[in-house]
Amino acid sequence: MRNSYEHEDAELLLPSVRKVLPHLASLIARARQSETEVRQCQLPALAVAPRRAARHRPSGPRADLVEPVRPVENSLFVIKARHSIFYETPLEYLLSHHGIDTTVLCGHVTKQCVHYSALDAHIRHIGVTVVEDAISTGPWRRLPPCA
Repeated sequence: MRNSYEHEDAELLLPSVRKVLPHLASLIARARQSETEVRQCQLPALAVAPRRAARHRPSGPRADLVEPVRPVENSLFVIKARHSIFYETPLEYLLSHHGIDTTVLCGHVTKQCVHYSALDAHIRHIGVTVVEDAISTGPWRRLPPCA
């Protein structure tokens, strides 16, 4: 997902984002170089036309976090409404139509979204690989186990 980092908890997310951004950008670049289909997703609040996003450079105080994962001219987008990329989107159909049976999930401030997307892929019998060093987790603390 593309994120403008213009929300109240953005400062809390920045350390995690900065840590994984090189891995995420490298993963996307390698996929494009190997001609692997790259689909980017974003929430409707951040939705812009893919060609417009590819032509325009990010601006603002967090442009350095958006630029490395900026879509290219022929990027394919899936606009998502909730946490899972499969929830009320055409992604399952698109994967099937193109003969794709495995997904590689990563994300920019999307550990929760990746989690739900992985579960939804699994119940659809779509293979899942989650790239651990390409997921931002945020500042949330781990709760102790239940007794």
